[in-house]
Amino acid sequence: MEKIPSFSKNHDTLGVGLHVCGEAHGVTTFDLRFKKPNAGDFISPKALHTVEHIMATVLRNSDKKDCIIYFGPMGCRTGFYLLTVNLNYNEVLRLLKDGFKAALDFNEVPGNKREECGNYSEHDLPEALCECKKYLEILNKL
Repeated sequence: MEKIPSFSKNHDTLGVGLHVCGEAHGVTTFDLRFKKPNAGDFISPKALHTVEHIMATVLRNSDKKDCIIYFGPMGCRTGFYLLTVNLNYNEVLRLLKDGFKAALDFNEVPGNKREECGNYSEHDLPEALCECKKYLEILNKL
């Protein structure tokens, strides 16, 4: 089998930040890298799950909601992927800055009832908010 594009990048050279992975079929994939790969510092599974719930909710309720295809975690637990249409890097950067700022005001996890989530008991709001705050600091330096 052919190696997929994300496995063709040297992850030891990837830093934290916001990166464009590529575009296919009009969809642009953004790499929201919270943690440096292979550095031993990863997002906990519970915080990863909670950030996903919060940011998926925030982005799909933003004024750019029609441009959001998907927001979800990386299996390696170093960040998230955001798939968009009709948004450029600067628009996504602004959207994410606003979104992570809004995330810091959450006092409960959206979609956290048994009937709303397939693993509703695995969340950590305080740790997720800490990760959101750290990533917002990264975004504010870009």
